[in-house]
Amino acid sequence: MLTKKIFILFIVSFLFCNFTKSQEIIIISKVGNDIVTNIDIENEKKYLFFLNPKLIDLERSKVEELAKNSLITDIIKKIELRKFFDFTKNSQLVNRIEKQLIKRRNISNVEDFKKILKDKDLNYFIVKEKLLIETLWNKLIYDKYKDNVVINKEELKENIIIKFNNNKKKFSYNLSEIVLSKDVSVSFDKKLLEINKSIQKIGFENTATIYSISSSSKNGGLIGWINEIQISKKINEKIRKLEVNQITEPIEIQNGYILIKVNKKKKIKQNINIDNELDKLINKEMNSQLSIFSSIFYKKLKKNIEINEY
Repeated sequence: MLTKKIFILFIVSFLFCNFTKSQEIIIISKVGNDIVTNIDIENEKKYLFFLNPKLIDLERSKVEELAKNSLITDIIKKIELRKFFDFTKNSQLVNRIEKQLIKRRNISNVEDFKKILKDKDLNYFIVKEKLLIETLWNKLIYDKYKDNVVINKEELKENIIIKFNNNKKKFSYNLSEIVLSKDVSVSFDKKLLEINKSIQKIGFENTATIYSISSSSKNGGLIGWINEIQISKKINEKIRKLEVNQITEPIEIQNGYILIKVNKKKKIKQNINIDNELDKLINKEMNSQLSIFSSIFYKKLKKNIEINEY
């Protein structure tokens, strides 16, 4: 029989005196054979705050709900991933992702990264496992759905060339996104109203964390700096009209919708490599479509997993 509360007794020695301190561990959820405790949720909150510091503005109950759902998501993904991958044999892969995260956050090296995590009371090896789960999940989704991705490379290349030749001023944008799937069971107008209210109340970044299905959601929807030539013509036409901190109306994409916020923008030099820019644009478009497939596949898995709340 599953016990809801487990008590652990700590004996702490300090200045030659002994103190007895008890910490109550409460099981919040059971996902398959795995459990989520109040301690897990506290640790996950620290990780989410690290990824998106603006979560501090949310109500505590909302952050705890986000942390619980994040842990449940990781457990469900890991259950599926164990069918295809050996978690002990992917150290090189996660090291590469770790370096990308370090670079994106302007951290000098791995040792500095470890120090930052320690200062935030985060376990380095647990963070690495979370990176591994996300990396292997993305690989699984790519292998499973890559043939379903629809990209017109010639059209994209033509758009890049046209934009490069026609525009005297070129810009690079620092962007954030909220990606939504097309859910026939929910009115999109109703969903959009809910999201707009959320943006007004708690900001774009926290709304992205709650609603977006993109892998950028845990980072507050942050995409980062991107050359306008790497952006599709449809989206670029919307972004060019915006000032900093403005948000697009929902833009229809393959199997979903996207809202984009312009965080910053700057002029860039004219010289570009068309093929390099095309590769970046193809990767972005592919990732956008794969995010939709990822959401659909995850929902199917979740339906077949027994989840109990306590």
